[in-house]
Amino acid sequence: MSVKAKTWQQLAYVLIYIFNVIHAQVSYSTPEEMAKGSVVGNIAQDLGLDLQRLKSREARIYTGDSTEYVELNKETGFLLIKEKIDREVLCAKTTPCALHLQMILDNPVELYKITVEITDINDNAPSFKKKEIRFDISESAGIGAKFMLEKALDADVGNNGLQSYSLKPTDHFSLKLHNQADGSKSVEMVLQKSLDREQRDQMSLLLTAIDGGEPQLSGTVQIHVTVLDANDNAPLFTQKTYQATLTENAKKGSKITTVSASDSDVGPYGKITYYITDAMDGVTDVFVIDQTSGEVTLNGEVDYELEKSYQFDIEAKDQGGLSDSCKLIIDVIDINDNKPIINILSMPKPIPEDSKLDRVIAIINVNDPDSGASGQVHCALSDNIPFSITSPSNNFFSLKTQQELDREKNAEYNITVTCADEGVPQLSSSVSLQLQITDVNDNAPLFEKNYYEAYIAENNAAGQSILTIKASDADWNQNARVSYILEESAVNGLSVSSYVSVNAESGVISAVRTFDYEQLKYFIFRVKAQDGGSPPLSSNVTVKIIIQDQNDNAPQILYPVQAGGSVVAEMVPRSADVGYLVTKVVAVDVDSGQNAWLSYKLQKATDRALFEVGAQNGEIRTVRQVTDTDAVKHRLTVVVEDNGQPFRSATVTVNVAIADSFPEVISEFNFNPEEKHNDNLTFYLILALAVVSILFILSLIAIISVKIYRCKQERQFYKSAANLPVIPYYPPVYADSTLQRMYNYEMCGTTDSRMSDIKFVRPYSQNTLVNVSRAGTVQRENKEQEEADQSLEFGVFT
Repeated sequence: MSVKAKTWQQLAYVLIYIFNVIHAQVSYSTPEEMAKGSVVGNIAQDLGLDLQRLKSREARIYTGDSTEYVELNKETGFLLIKEKIDREVLCAKTTPCALHLQMILDNPVELYKITVEITDINDNAPSFKKKEIRFDISESAGIGAKFMLEKALDADVGNNGLQSYSLKPTDHFSLKLHNQADGSKSVEMVLQKSLDREQRDQMSLLLTAIDGGEPQLSGTVQIHVTVLDANDNAPLFTQKTYQATLTENAKKGSKITTVSASDSDVGPYGKITYYITDAMDGVTDVFVIDQTSGEVTLNGEVDYELEKSYQFDIEAKDQGGLSDSCKLIIDVIDINDNKPIINILSMPKPIPEDSKLDRVIAIINVNDPDSGASGQVHCALSDNIPFSITSPSNNFFSLKTQQELDREKNAEYNITVTCADEGVPQLSSSVSLQLQITDVNDNAPLFEKNYYEAYIAENNAAGQSILTIKASDADWNQNARVSYILEESAVNGLSVSSYVSVNAESGVISAVRTFDYEQLKYFIFRVKAQDGGSPPLSSNVTVKIIIQDQNDNAPQILYPVQAGGSVVAEMVPRSADVGYLVTKVVAVDVDSGQNAWLSYKLQKATDRALFEVGAQNGEIRTVRQVTDTDAVKHRLTVVVEDNGQPFRSATVTVNVAIADSFPEVISEFNFNPEEKHNDNLTFYLILALAVVSILFILSLIAIISVKIYRCKQERQFYKSAANLPVIPYYPPVYADSTLQRMYNYEMCGTTDSRMSDIKFVRPYSQNTLVNVSRAGTVQRENKEQEEADQSLEFGVFT
């Protein structure tokens, strides 16, 4: 591992230590070779972060010492491809291939781990290092002679990697594949038909390597075979497998091992050349072999954590074209060059202060890529905290409570876990965990006030907010969540819930109905505040709602009474002096306060110079001396207004007669009081006549039925009977089926009924005339009443 890589890695651990919290981890998968700007995933949505939070807290992607392949678009929250990713360049044959990133947020600092797995696509066709392969084969080569072919290289992995070979034409040679220990396949060309240089001294074959991707890709190499004279001995390695060891981070040029092969031939056929023929890409960049001596040396860097061993084939080839191969296995020896890696498998969640001892609050996995003692890890906690850490199994640690917790003393703990290996020199890593201590429900909600009072105007809209009550709870979270409940009580015999409602969450008290000040001035009820603990705790508060009056009622005239179609007049003598009290307008207003303050004014008058109205008392008085030239009949319109905003009013018409005697008033007003009552009296008389007629017919039928029945009884008894008809008697008064006379009555009607009793009414006072023309007909009406009573008495038959 390079110094720069170590520096960046140390910086990353320091940052993690400073940030001391990893909030979440998210993983994505994306194919390699995606274009710049391609979307990897919606990091904001997957981590539950809003875009404003990403901007304001300067979210950024930390990649360490690796190339910045991925970037964060803070405007959209998407993780985008910044640089095109080549999986083969990034991970070679290592699977799975992944980018390990961190997203950092400031104020406060938060760290999110992001893993982006780079999946392989079939973007590499199998290829051969050489454009052509040449073989010099002796014609004496026997059937079954093997010729090692160069392996094709395919940077892809899995099914996208190299799968098979084909050879054309196959008239002299065929292919044979051998499975290697590392899973690869070596390919040999086997002679299946003897060669004859005299017939054919040159051959051209096409070797094709095919992968298993979609679409399927292939690579070819041309094989040129030159048929030589007999070379009957092939090189032979002293052993088929060589093994060697190499310390990781060894210097370039370090000697690893030497392979050796021999050939019994002499001359050119006995001269051997060594080649590394392994198809694994990059092997020839790490190792080289001396073609003459067979010495293998280190040409690059090896890292135990990336590759623990290397296997590749070495070919020994003579000048006659015969060859042999062996396998070289190099094991990499680990050194302590990696710090322990701490992974929080279960982040600490808030626990109640009454938690039992030895409660597990977090699970930690610690890995050290090193081996042996360098990979053995032990962990410890910071001092003076009521927690302990144990290891239930290898590489796993449990963080537990060791002492009783008290949230009132400490509501939060910052726990530092330090893990160190046992290598030399010893390496360590640390991580900080934050643990919240939750409260138990030991505090009841308390209202901000001991008593609430609020005002609301009458005629309010249903659902209108009246006031907001507020209670707080010293507990935390659900135990401090306060709900408001209206306690059941009665107001004017009805449930208080039919008057107001309380929002359980906000404590807003709203009106359920429209209030009327004239019916209800105020009412009192209680509200309970209850927390969300188990069991819940609660407290009560008294609320008084005072209803304010609105000017919603117009004044009502009590006097003078407006008597339907009859004419009511106040009589003023012609001798009346200035200030003479004609009458008084009496009115009331059911509202209160200034809404019930009434004022009177004269709106219309036949002679405004003669009368005036008291603005406060409603008294109508003469303004000047009444003269003989003043008209007899006067009509005054008085307006009564209240003092509300806006004001409401009522009007009344007062008839005033200026006269010293009744005849003068009667001749002036000239009305007939009998006309109004004729219709009602006629209706009653017709109704009475109909009832009498029905009773008469029913009686007649009954009499005839009785007579017929008696006749039948007499016939049966005497066996002969005369059928005597029954002639009923009809009173002569009903000969024409009508009553002979019509009668007029004066009727007083109430405001609650359209049809009222018939009665006689006396005048209000000596100065008030009701149906003035009635004065001359009183005696006549009494006489007619007596006649009507007699007619009704004798008109019903017995």
